[in-house]
Amino acid sequence: MTETAFKSAVDLAAMIRRREIGAEELLDLYFARADMHNQALNAIIWQDRDKARETARAADSRTASSGDLPPLHGVPMTIKESYDLAGSPTTWGDPEFRNNIAATDSVPVARLKAAGVTFFGKTNVPLMLADWQSYNDIYGVTNNPWDLERTPGGSSGGSGAALAAGMTGIDAGSDIGSSIRNPAHYCGVFGHKPSWGLCPPRGHALPGVLSQADISVVGPLARSADDLEIALDAMAGPDEMDAPGYRLALPGPRVPGFGGLRVAVMLDSEPSKIDTVYGDLLQLLVDKIAAAGAVVSDTARPEIDMTTLHENYILLLRAATSARQPDAVLREHEEAVQRLDPDDPSYYARMARGNTMRHREWLALREQREHFRWAWHRFFRDWDVLLCPVAASTAFPHDHEGERYERTIQVNNRDTPTTDQLFWAGLNGVCHLPGTVAPAGIARDGLPGGIQIVGPYLGDRTCIHTARLIERHFGGFQAPPGY
Repeated sequence: MTETAFKSAVDLAAMIRRREIGAEELLDLYFARADMHNQALNAIIWQDRDKARETARAADSRTASSGDLPPLHGVPMTIKESYDLAGSPTTWGDPEFRNNIAATDSVPVARLKAAGVTFFGKTNVPLMLADWQSYNDIYGVTNNPWDLERTPGGSSGGSGAALAAGMTGIDAGSDIGSSIRNPAHYCGVFGHKPSWGLCPPRGHALPGVLSQADISVVGPLARSADDLEIALDAMAGPDEMDAPGYRLALPGPRVPGFGGLRVAVMLDSEPSKIDTVYGDLLQLLVDKIAAAGAVVSDTARPEIDMTTLHENYILLLRAATSARQPDAVLREHEEAVQRLDPDDPSYYARMARGNTMRHREWLALREQREHFRWAWHRFFRDWDVLLCPVAASTAFPHDHEGERYERTIQVNNRDTPTTDQLFWAGLNGVCHLPGTVAPAGIARDGLPGGIQIVGPYLGDRTCIHTARLIERHFGGFQAPPGY
């Protein structure tokens, strides 16, 4: 049964439809695996097994009736703690919200239930979803199944770890700073950051919040590209208030295979240098894609100054997350802005400015971003996708000391600010473009690495299709040793 636990959600649903396994039997398999592995990983931090059993039994009854079945019928699912799932805590890792129990389902949860999943648990996050590690004072630290001494990523780190360890069938996270893409990369699974506005996030928020934050999106994590597409189809489309006026019609990929696929490649950039252990893995994959018939260029770029783009992203990112900051923290940032050199390019200085900027300044940054978006639009007239890293390295060792912006990681044996690698999150994120992460293989350090596939706005299907081609031609998900 171990092999079954690592199958794609699409395959699991097909097995249930063919009555090769029951929904409750499959749920029991994931319960058993969670009992076996979750104590060491601490990826799944809340479960409701009784409710899940009721749902699975109802799914089995529906299977027996031989009627039409939804695409993810009976598939056990966990979801990031930050989503409202009726009856479960939604704390965002903040002890202040320890007793915040969701009364209703978020829109993504309701849509995934309609697609047939059986929710049984929630996965760990960092405080306020604001780290590439997943730890907090409520639930503790989540470990990477490839190496328990390393981070599984964040902020959807529990989701990535649970999938990699075969403790769930499919999951969903959120992403404003690579929080879907980064755990997919560190844990060796698939993840998709949708185009901004494609998937309504209502119910993925702190209590009382209805508006969607700038840059932030919700989207799936899985063990196959097909799963990403099925889950995206379930989650996407206008929210209730918008539905009377428009419908979703995402374009498909331009070509069916690698032959003729136009691929731009950017495996390094001045804002964030890449560790050669990870970079060599990506280059090997790019070489295979070229040999498979794709048109590949490592010089094609949008007409954008990448350093300026990165600065724009950090400022807009910090503006978008400023609403989560306590008043006392905002006052500290206001004082910092007053004493810092106006030309200080450090991450801390940009963070402080972003958290406290005037609306007029935000409007100027938004205008600058719109120019970037049009530059990307022109670029994708000639290129189907851009391939690039997800981060600066493979998963790094746990480091919870001090402030996040003060920490460093090793890149080519040099201490490098962890925040530099946010460049690869903002490259497409700030411009609302989709990004899919597909496993690229196992690097020389024995850890998985993912490649990020960036596409045009609303070109989500092309990104996922490219991930599917990589999976089918060169191999996809690999289970970590010992699981």
